[in-house]
Amino acid sequence: RNMLQKYPKGLVACVSDSYDIFNACENLWGAELKSMIESRDGVLVVRPDSGELPITLLQVLSAIESKFGSTKTPTGHKLLPPCIRVIQGDGIDINTLERILKAMKKEGWAADNVAFGSGGALLQKVHRDSLKCAFKCSYAVVAGAPVDVLKDPITDPGKKSKAGKLTLEYKDEQWRTVTEGKGDPAQDCLVEVFCDGKLLIDDNFETIRARAKGETRPAAKINPLLKPPVDMDLRDNILLCTDSYKVTHHLQYPPNTETIYSYFESRGGDHANVVFFGLQYFLKRYLVGKRVTMDRIDRAQEICSQHFSHPVFGYDSKLFNRRGWEYIISHHAGYLPISIKAVPEGTVVPTKNVLFTMENTDKECYWLTNYLETLLVQVWYPTTVATLGRAQRKIIQKYLKETGCEEVNSNGLYKFKLHDFGFRGVSSVEAAALGGAAHLVHFMGTDTMAALTMVKDFYNMECAGTSIPASEHSTMTSWGREKEVDAMRNMLQQYPTGLVACVSDSYDIFNACENLWGEELKEMILNRSGTLVVRPDSGELPKTLIQVLEKLQSKFGSSSTKTGHKKLPNCIRVIQGDGVDINSMEMILKAMKQQNWAVDNVAFGSGGALLQKMHRDTQKCAFKCSHAIVAGLGVDVVKDPVTDPGKKSKAGKLTLQSDGSGGWTTITEGKGDPSLDKLVEVFRDGDLLVDQDFASIRRRVDA
Repeated sequence: RNMLQKYPKGLVACVSDSYDIFNACENLWGAELKSMIESRDGVLVVRPDSGELPITLLQVLSAIESKFGSTKTPTGHKLLPPCIRVIQGDGIDINTLERILKAMKKEGWAADNVAFGSGGALLQKVHRDSLKCAFKCSYAVVAGAPVDVLKDPITDPGKKSKAGKLTLEYKDEQWRTVTEGKGDPAQDCLVEVFCDGKLLIDDNFETIRARAKGETRPAAKINPLLKPPVDMDLRDNILLCTDSYKVTHHLQYPPNTETIYSYFESRGGDHANVVFFGLQYFLKRYLVGKRVTMDRIDRAQEICSQHFSHPVFGYDSKLFNRRGWEYIISHHAGYLPISIKAVPEGTVVPTKNVLFTMENTDKECYWLTNYLETLLVQVWYPTTVATLGRAQRKIIQKYLKETGCEEVNSNGLYKFKLHDFGFRGVSSVEAAALGGAAHLVHFMGTDTMAALTMVKDFYNMECAGTSIPASEHSTMTSWGREKEVDAMRNMLQQYPTGLVACVSDSYDIFNACENLWGEELKEMILNRSGTLVVRPDSGELPKTLIQVLEKLQSKFGSSSTKTGHKKLPNCIRVIQGDGVDINSMEMILKAMKQQNWAVDNVAFGSGGALLQKMHRDTQKCAFKCSHAIVAGLGVDVVKDPVTDPGKKSKAGKLTLQSDGSGGWTTITEGKGDPSLDKLVEVFRDGDLLVDQDFASIRRRVDA
């Protein structure tokens, strides 16, 4: 009723599965509030948020129809009256969406009854390999002479790259890329957009949308001297770092609400224990200090007035909480009146336990707690990467021990056995920094420079990871196929000491191991003060890697570990950086053990699987309100949907208590012992109270 009263016209959506979605549809919306809905100037959108699909959604439609009736479309499908609709926002991806729509059609329901909301599947459950995106060198000018460059590995013909200067041409309603400089420049659809630090094209979004619909629109050329810089402050505006609907939530809490207390947890997932990490970054980056200013309020209000405007119902100015934000300026000088308590970062905690809590410290700002949910729930990402890293570390250490390489574990060199190749495979520089830092909680090898700067700036460690000189295909193939051995020799000459890694599958990885590294360059490798690390980058796993080890052994020999597993001489090792995730890595290590190879022969590089191929549901991370103070009275709050008991939330004030021997328990309903609570207040009223350094975090996770 409050929702209908606070938003008397226009579209308004209400999540309705907090307890019983079917009772809500039939008895609450469909009986007690029916007349309000039917007489309202607008549309109520009912949101189920749990349950089996498409069954639950179809049941919701049927329950609503039983109370509100329906009409028929020209195809004979049922359509609810215009005053009520449904939005399905749980479990939506491209497959479930089509399955739901297909079921609706089959069961006689018009698709216009429903809209969809999608989160992780829309923006996160994708990776570089979803469309096999790649960047390759195809042309070089060397000593004044042009060279067509390509990669053509015998272990994977599908990875053959294009050669020469390229044009993209559209003819007879087909696109084709013309290689080797043979294209017609006049027909080239590639447009120069950037040159020598200057932006040459500035397309607007309307143009991009039109092209996506199939329209032909020319590129918008600009004078780079007249183009104003991008306003970065909009991205840092705390008022805009939230889900749109939260802007309107100040109207939705019970009258006289004073405090909202919420918590974050992993409700389960792929791993039984999680490594909590990343909150301090978000606190320092987005919350510490003066975050609310009049200018930011004005800018946010301007955006919201457009964003929430409707062509029929217009804009309701009370949707934007200007009074609340101005209160933060007048009473808190722009600092956020929030308290956050968290388990120390790097702590390993079983799932289904509270990891941090948040509540407002000023009763006028009860609406602020969950306004910040959107931003702080992103802690799921570094926590999930750190959790995955712990699992991978345990696998590596297990097989090192089982193949006679226990000294690698004891001296800490296992920390260099999984290298971060993930920068190019993530969706943003910030994701690379966060995920890369989470990897460094367990390991010390990384090529993700953003992670180093993040740890330095936000976790007080000067340099958290190391790397080595290494080649890529462009630096090898630009020499040409016939000069591959010269490219390899150049690597050894340019880096005469230490570790150096060289990708060796540009053409034929087995020839490279046997004849180039193993014959022509063998003496240089043996006499070199350091280790050459050979990198295969294609082929079937674990088969190709085992073959590489065998080829190298045939030329360089091997010794035996105490468990009888073969180990190459110290001058040569292998890094497997293609197709590596937690499952393929374990498969490879198991195969190496079975085929009598010591694990110390190999290190791994991982990219998308390390930093991108995960989502919030990997560890079922969630943020829920569990306690409120309304009119001076404490109220324990819980979500308990009949359609999914696994989504039942915790109730009341929470404490996280340890038994001292690895056991953890979350005590609910305010029944815990505050003196035993492992949650520590880390933030209050705009100030960081605890500044955790990276070394301490590493010690915790090691312990």
